[in-house]
Amino acid sequence: MSRRKKSPSPFHRFNSSPEVIRMAVMLYVRYPLSLRNVEDLLFKYGVEISHETVRYWWNRFGPIFASDIRRQRISRMRGFRNWRWHVDEVFVKINGETHYLWRAVDHEGEILESYVTMKRDKKAALKFLRKALRRHGQAEKIVTDGLKSYPAAMRELGNENRREMGRWKNNRAENSHLPFRRKERVMQRFRRMKSLQKFASVHANIHNHFNSQRHLVDRQTYKTCRSAALAEWQNLAA
Repeated sequence: MSRRKKSPSPFHRFNSSPEVIRMAVMLYVRYPLSLRNVEDLLFKYGVEISHETVRYWWNRFGPIFASDIRRQRISRMRGFRNWRWHVDEVFVKINGETHYLWRAVDHEGEILESYVTMKRDKKAALKFLRKALRRHGQAEKIVTDGLKSYPAAMRELGNENRREMGRWKNNRAENSHLPFRRKERVMQRFRRMKSLQKFASVHANIHNHFNSQRHLVDRQTYKTCRSAALAEWQNLAA
């Protein structure tokens, strides 16, 4: 009986250590830093790389890390009862043209899904909701704003009775846009839908990984959660 070959590590062709690569990706995606800011920070700690290397690393490894985080999150939350989603769309400019970044956020403030479209009609809402439901399962309640595309799409999906709408009810989704907006300004916006979709997905999952709800816990609990998140980060794609 032939043994199944073990898949090689994604780092096996790189001279830099996995720890340095993980650090560079985390700094660039998690914080509102430019590529050159990350280059300078790493140089301070004795790591001499160019900003183009940082760009290559996040493009190559960012989706791998995000996929690992998302897979763990989905397996942990699937079947969770009383799961409340908050859904909203945010305007994003690509080469001067307005696009829409749809986002679903759960009751804990973690971003479940990000999806980029050129319109925000029923067809776009339907694609986004189908993608989120297929990946994460059914939600107990889905909170939306007053956009008419949501009830039209949810009526076709057969879950319009789960929809909630009201003033200030969707603040959870509105606040979730802030870290992305800060990063967008540093990146000087996007040039293609594909690059926006890729970065939004990677940024959302890495933000989720380090999101410890600091304002809801005491200092000691926060320090424990932060240490656990950093330890798990060092084991991604190991």
